[in-house]
Parts: sequence; C-alpha cells; structure tokens
Amino acid sequence: MPMDLDELLSPSHTAVVTMECQRGVIGDMAAMNDLRDVMLDRGALDAGARLCSGARRVGVPVVHCLAHFRADRAGSAANCRMLAATARMSEQAGGLLMGSESAQVVPEFDPQPSDIEIARWHGMSPFMGTSLDQTLRNLGVTTVIAVGVSLNVGVMGLVINAVDLGYQVVLAGDAVAGIPADYGDAVMDNTMAFLTTMLTVDDIVARWA
Repeated sequence: MPMDLDELLSPSHTAVVTMECQRGVIGDMAAMNDLRDVMLDRGALDAGARLCSGARRVGVPVVHCLAHFRADRAGSAANCRMLAATARMSEQAGGLLMGSESAQVVPEFDPQPSDIEIARWHGMSPFMGTSLDQTLRNLGVTTVIAVGVSLNVGVMGLVINAVDLGYQVVLAGDAVAGIPADYGDAVMDNTMAFLTTMLTVDDIVARWA
C-alpha cells in the first residue's frame, strides 16, 4: 500500500530494535559461525552499525533485544531443538550467560549509555514475557526498525509479534541474515515482504538526514 516514508520513519515515533546482535551469536565469540559468516559476507554487521549510529544522531532510540541465561538455566526451557542447542552452549564458559562477554552487544554497534537493553531467558521472541512492548509504548514508538538475526526464527518472531501488537515494521534488509543464506532470502521475499516495509540502511538514514 502507498506509504509516506518520511512519516513512517519520523524520529518522533521510531525505534531501532536489534535482535540477538551479541558477541556470542554473531560477534567475535559466535558459537554459530555460519550465521556470523553470512552477516560478514553481506556486510550486515557494518550496515547495522551505520543504522545504530544514524539513529542516535537524530534521537531515535536504539533497543537491543538480548538472549541470556543463568548458569543453572533456572527459568529457561529447552523445549525445541534450537533452545536445546543454546542450553548446551550456555554450559560452556561464557555461553550467553548473564554478565558474560558473550552476552554483550557486538562492539561493531558501538553500544552507548543511551541505548536500552532488554533481555530474555526463555522462548524465541523478544516480546514474549519481557518489557519490550511497554518500553516502546512509553517511548511513544509506533514504527519499529528490525535488525539482526535470524530471519527464519528470531527476526520472524520479532516482526510477527510487532505487527500483532499494532506497530508498523520496517525491515532493514541489508542488516539482517538467516541460514542457509538462500533460505533467509526466501523468507524476505515470501514472508517479510508482506509484513514489513523493506528498506536498506542507506534508505533509512537518508530519510533522517
């Protein structure tokens, strides 16, 4: 449908929401090297960094949605293959444990004190059982710009939940990835195209300029 992009992306009601852009997921301590490799090959880490920087310059909130876990896994469930794999990873030193370096936002995104971090230790979606929705509403946000991983799981959950909750969703298409890469592309073409407004980081930042 026709969309006024300047209005859609107005800093007065927009937030950048990053999904699991953590050192232990896509950063220098990544346990899933395939996912990190796709992010690097596509320049998605650099694109996400440019988006975060551009957002801060115009006062757009940057909200980082993180996965982290207690060492004893209390409050977490391994009720699917992906969460079971995460549980095995968290048994390793620093494997997305609370307070560990692997749970930190990737340094490429240059996290700042003005950024907001919202963590979960269960499930696949950043909205489920967290304060993300209320935090965004308290900030006056109606447009969410989605960044991060993965297109086929985490970003999918973020997008669908955001749409269900009434937000407009913009997908920063060059700052997201999934594995295998061609499957991530298929998700963008056949699912995200119907749920989001898909733009590049440069498209978004240019509107703010």
